[in-house]
Amino acid sequence: MGAKATDDSGAETEAEALLRWKSTLIDATNSLSSWSIANSTCSWFGVTCDAAGHVTELDLLGADINGTLDALYSAAFENLTTIDLSHNNLDGAIPANISMLHTLTVLDLSVNNLTGTIPYQLSKLPRLAHLNLGDNHLTNPEYAMFFTPMPCLEFLSLFHNHLNGTFPEFILNSTSLRMEHLDLSGNAFSGPIPDSLPEIAPNLRHLDLSYNGFHGSIPHSLSRLQKLRELYLHRNNLTRAIPEELGNLTNLEELVLSSNRLVGSLPPSFARMQQLSFFAIDNNYINGSIPLEMFSNCTQLMIFDVSNNMLTGSIPSLISNWTHLQYLFLFNNTFTGAIPREIGNLAQLLSVDMSQNLFTGKIPLNICNASLLYLVISHNYLEGELPECLWNLKDLGYMDLSSNAFSGEVTTSSNYESSLKSLYLSNNNLSGRFPTVLKNLKNLTVLDLVHNKISGVIPSWIGESNPLLRILRLRSNLFHGSIPCQLSKLSQLQLLDLAENNFTGPVPSSFANLSSMQPETRDKFSSGETYYINIIWKGMEYTFQERDDCVIGIDLSSNSLSGEIPSELTNLRGLQFLNMSRNVLYGGIPNDIGHLHVVESLDLSCNRLLGPIPPSISNLTGLSKLNLSNNLLSGEIPIGNQLQTLDDPSIYANNLRLCGFPLKIPCSNHSNSTSTLEGAKEHHQELETLWLYCSVTAGAVFGVWLWFGALFFCNAWRLAFFSLIDAMQQKLMQT
Repeated sequence: MGAKATDDSGAETEAEALLRWKSTLIDATNSLSSWSIANSTCSWFGVTCDAAGHVTELDLLGADINGTLDALYSAAFENLTTIDLSHNNLDGAIPANISMLHTLTVLDLSVNNLTGTIPYQLSKLPRLAHLNLGDNHLTNPEYAMFFTPMPCLEFLSLFHNHLNGTFPEFILNSTSLRMEHLDLSGNAFSGPIPDSLPEIAPNLRHLDLSYNGFHGSIPHSLSRLQKLRELYLHRNNLTRAIPEELGNLTNLEELVLSSNRLVGSLPPSFARMQQLSFFAIDNNYINGSIPLEMFSNCTQLMIFDVSNNMLTGSIPSLISNWTHLQYLFLFNNTFTGAIPREIGNLAQLLSVDMSQNLFTGKIPLNICNASLLYLVISHNYLEGELPECLWNLKDLGYMDLSSNAFSGEVTTSSNYESSLKSLYLSNNNLSGRFPTVLKNLKNLTVLDLVHNKISGVIPSWIGESNPLLRILRLRSNLFHGSIPCQLSKLSQLQLLDLAENNFTGPVPSSFANLSSMQPETRDKFSSGETYYINIIWKGMEYTFQERDDCVIGIDLSSNSLSGEIPSELTNLRGLQFLNMSRNVLYGGIPNDIGHLHVVESLDLSCNRLLGPIPPSISNLTGLSKLNLSNNLLSGEIPIGNQLQTLDDPSIYANNLRLCGFPLKIPCSNHSNSTSTLEGAKEHHQELETLWLYCSVTAGAVFGVWLWFGALFFCNAWRLAFFSLIDAMQQKLMQT
């Protein structure tokens, strides 16, 4: 039986009211296709009825509808208790007439695009128990107009809106004995957190005031909220010490005080919160050591984050009591001592970050007993060889052991199921050949071996075994030989840093096939992993990390590469930097250098490049760092809008016959026509011939003087030489 459009008295029915509202909506995914007069209202999508056939619930969560709420209200909804329109694309204001739905107990309009003030009329809903207006663009209600305090309210969430001012007055001016959930996070509230919260809402179980501007100290009175399960005060401007009384919240399961300006030490009373599963005080100024009792009593911990503080002391073996621990973040403190071997007893451990501390000793072997996904122990004083078992952690996706004192060769492994995507071993004392274990890491996207003592050649298998590499950094090692052309098979490669090694031979022209360096539009780093890269960028060290666009570039500086710069490299139009300085490259700068439209840093200094600077270089409109010094370049320096801003003469210093701005050397009328590359090559050959003659002559003179100098300074040689002369003279006289 279909829905009736009107009742017997001619009044609008619930069905007609809903169809009228539907007519104002955009239903792109046809979620409301069942809403038809041909179907029973109680069978419509998202509609629930009572036994009498009256609509009691309207639940369109995530239905992907667009429109407003203007036409939603109808007097026909006499039995409606629940409206859940969350996670849609509704916009406009919340109509005040919703307050006339007196039977309403649940109103959830969260995660939409609603605007305007929160209607004060909502306070007239006498039965409302659940009100969620979070994640919209709503502004402050008229607090003075809140006549009644919604006495049945149990759940209030206004998170991620545009609310401001001090703690909301309509909450302060009421006593909500039933209130269990209060979420004001992600707004612009300021001022102190009121001391009176335990009197206003004594039965609170969830309190979230994070991501606001509350300041002052954490109220000691919060310790009277004995039923509290979750307390979130992070991302505010809270100061002073953490109240010791908070340890009385023995039912607390989650305590997050991160990113404030809290000082002092961790209260030992926190050990009484034995139900804690999530504890985070990161990004504060907390000092002292972690209370030993916490390691004994807080055995339910799953997340423990004290990073970016001023904590000291060692991590005791009692950490083995945290058998449920999954995330351990201790980075950027001053913890000392060894990493406890008992950490291997934490079988559920997934992520560990102990970086930037003062840990010493070796990595405990049984750390591999955990099911690690993320392991960072960089910037400590750890030593010894890397445990072989690390390569057998099949689920490990990110490992950073950089900036320690690890030594020896990187061992191999028989694990062919590695998930490792990012590997940082830079700034250690690792030696031996290119690690063969890398041959098994098929998913590797970042490889950083910078500043070690690894030698030998880059193996040819790298192009096939690590096809997903985006970042390859081998700077400052002892690698030698030629650069393998197989690197050009790395179609995802965006950053290649081979600087400060002993590579010889030509620059591979096949680098032109590095397809990820070809587009001029830059993609985000899309490996799905957190990453950071320290590179020499425009002459200074810079860290690219996380959501930054991945820098695209090649650095082959400070090697012994020879030959000409391949003209094919100008096809890599996505390059942001190119550094080939301090090699023995000769020939000219490629004529099409101007095709590198997005390059920002270009360094070809300290080579034997000759001929004119190609006029196309003036097309590099984003160029902010240029160095062509210490070459054999000649002719007039090209003119261009961007080039004119690079007015430091040193970037062209010590060349053959360069002239023009910014050098204080004027050009003759024929500078451009006579400074051809061929003419420069001929002149270069003449110089080399002249140099050869001069070298031979100087060598002969030096040899003669060396001989006679030896006779002069060495008495035995001088006597022997003159004795030989006398003997030869006597022989001649006898004949």
